[in-house]
Amino acid sequence: MNDSSHQQLISENVLFRFLISPDRRIFRHLLLIVFIGTVLYNSTSEIASPIITFIYFITLFYINMYLLVPKLLFRNKNIEYCLAVISIIIVVAICGYFFNPFDKGHGLNIPLFSFLTVLLLAASSSIKLFQKGMMDKQLIYELKQSKTSAELEQLKNQINPHFLFNMLNNANVLTKKDPEKASQVLMKLSDLLRYQLYDSARDKVLLTSDIHFLEDFLNLEKVRRDSFDFLISKEGDLSGVQIPPLLFISFVENAVKHNNDATKSSFINLYFDVRNNELFFKCINSKPMLKSVNNTGGLGLTNVKRRLELLFPATHSLTIEDDSERYCVTLTIKI
Repeated sequence: MNDSSHQQLISENVLFRFLISPDRRIFRHLLLIVFIGTVLYNSTSEIASPIITFIYFITLFYINMYLLVPKLLFRNKNIEYCLAVISIIIVVAICGYFFNPFDKGHGLNIPLFSFLTVLLLAASSSIKLFQKGMMDKQLIYELKQSKTSAELEQLKNQINPHFLFNMLNNANVLTKKDPEKASQVLMKLSDLLRYQLYDSARDKVLLTSDIHFLEDFLNLEKVRRDSFDFLISKEGDLSGVQIPPLLFISFVENAVKHNNDATKSSFINLYFDVRNNELFFKCINSKPMLKSVNNTGGLGLTNVKRRLELLFPATHSLTIEDDSERYCVTLTIKI
C-alpha cells in the first residue's frame, strides 16, 4: 500500500468512525441540533415561531430516523413509508390552519412547508441509509478478513505437518542404515521445528530468517543424500524485508521430493533478489521429475498457491517452466 492510499484509508476511517460509532453519537446529534438551530435563527424574518418550528423539525427528524426508516424502509415496506410521509404532510397542512409558524400576514405556505418537510425527511433517511450502508460494508469486510485469516491459518497449519511427516520418515529410514546420520538429521530437525513453532507463528518473518530455514532444510537433505548439492544465491538489499512465514518451503520441498536420482547427482538452486520494491525468487531443480508440479505438487504446493492468492491477490506472479533437464519455479512479489 502506497502512502497516498494509506492516508486515504486513515481519512475514511476517521469519517467512518464519526458517522457510525456509538461513542460519537452525542457529537452527531449536537452537530445536527446546532445546524437546524442556526438555519432557523437566520430565518426569523420568515418564521413567526422559530422555537415551535425547531421542535417540529427535530421531532420529525428523529421520528423518521428511529421509527419510520428502521420499521418501514429497512424492511422494504416502501409503499407504507411513502404513505406515512404523505400522512405527515397532510396532518401538518391541516394543523397549519390553526397554527401557522410562518408569516401570519401571508398565511400558511403549504408548498413551502411541504417541501421543507420532505427535505428534512429525505435528509434524515439519507443519513440513516448511509449509516446502514457503511455498517454493512464494514461487516462484509470484517467477515471477509475473518474468512481469509482463518483460511490462511489453516493452510499454514497444513504445511507444517506435511513437512514434519517427510522429515520424520527420513530419520526413521536412517536409524537403520546410518544411526550417526540419523542423529544429525534429528538435531537439524529440532532447529527447523524451533523455527516453525516460534518464528513462523507470527504473521511476518524476516526474509533472511526464512532463507536460513531453507538452508537448514537443504543441509538436512544433503546429510540424507550423498549425491545431492544445492546453491542459495542472494542479491539486493534483503535486510529488513519481511514476508509471510513458510512461503518458499513448499517449492523447495517439492523440488527435493522429485529430483532424487540414484543414477546421477541432483541439485537445487535457489535465487533471491530484492530490488525496486520487488522480491524475486527462483527455484531450479534437476530432473527427473515423475510428474508435473500441478499433478504431483500435493498438499504443499496447492496450499502455497492458495496462500499467494490470498496474501498477494494482484501483486504476485508465479510461472513454472518444465523441460527435459530441469524444473524451474519463478515467483515475483511486490513488497
